[in-house]
Amino acid sequence: MIYLDNAATSLLKPACVSEAVIKAMSSLGNAGRGVHEASLTAARTVFDARLNLAAFFGAESPQQIVFTANATEGLNIAIKGLLSPGDHVVTTMLEHNSVLRPLYEMQERGVLLDFAPCGPLGTVDYEAMEELISDHTRAVVCTHASNLTGNPVDLARISQMAKAHGSLLIVDASQTAGIFPIDVQALGIDVLCFTGHKSLLGPQGTGGMYVREGLKVRPLLSGGSGIQSDSKKHPEEMPTALEAGTLNGHGIAGLNAAIGYINRCGTDAIRQKALHLMRRFCDGVKDIPGIRIYGDFSSEERCPIVALNLKDFDSSQISDELYMTYGISTRPGAHCAPLMHEVLGTKKQGAVRFSFSHLNTEEEIDDAVKALYMIEADFR
Repeated sequence: MIYLDNAATSLLKPACVSEAVIKAMSSLGNAGRGVHEASLTAARTVFDARLNLAAFFGAESPQQIVFTANATEGLNIAIKGLLSPGDHVVTTMLEHNSVLRPLYEMQERGVLLDFAPCGPLGTVDYEAMEELISDHTRAVVCTHASNLTGNPVDLARISQMAKAHGSLLIVDASQTAGIFPIDVQALGIDVLCFTGHKSLLGPQGTGGMYVREGLKVRPLLSGGSGIQSDSKKHPEEMPTALEAGTLNGHGIAGLNAAIGYINRCGTDAIRQKALHLMRRFCDGVKDIPGIRIYGDFSSEERCPIVALNLKDFDSSQISDELYMTYGISTRPGAHCAPLMHEVLGTKKQGAVRFSFSHLNTEEEIDDAVKALYMIEADFR
């Protein structure tokens, strides 16, 4: 199988990740729930991962890193824990449903919601976005890059807009964490939500959020914490304030190993290798009759994603043929990004998304290009 669905989840993991998970499965107890060696080893593993993630994202301290099951959980905590009826929020047409659906829920509760429009290539109209943000805007919520087109947003510019009006900046880094350098303090990010299983190369069921020091977020969950057991209220100290119940220690051990791997390789080197493969693919398929490629490829810096369609064929039909005949894994359909498909005019057809990892090879890319040529000829 040639795996080109890395924007959904990274299948190819560094060996150190699975080794760390396997070791954790037989050695970790419950962090913070005892003073025996298994519990203490788990606590040290979790703290070490917090420390490394804090350094990775430029956080003030490890206490500002909260572990979640995925970016969706983090976004729900941030959106529902920071917004109240009457608040105004600005977001974009690029957003994934992990941002949209919590915002729609809050809209039903009285939050005022505006969308910054996009151009035909799926890029944010920053001037229109700036007009939407006012001194009454509680937060700007945006993705760092579209999961459909790979188009990134200018976080520094958006942050400047938000800060000029005293607004919070909440960022969905699902597609960029691990492949783009992100310094939360330098970028003025108040909350950064990330998942562990994509470009961070960790296990599924891992993720987290950075919360700026001093920012109070209402917890989504309450329950066991291992501390203050006599209190009727969940602890308010970070990061426990936003973590309830047993953490995924085994997964966190794997995520910590993945962060170490990325630090050794370097995010720039990882990104450039994946982008090289993406460009090789684009150059190979751009002249196929009837091919349509979506997104803005004028910038050197983007996510290694190519969304395309072949003539008027349903995207699922092309994706099925790629896998069943050629053993190539892609993702068709709507990609949980309905507004972006409206912008691109692909709401009915969907799109076939190819997403690349630095662990893919040039031979795999060439095979994918040949497969699309063959499919076009067969369908013709």
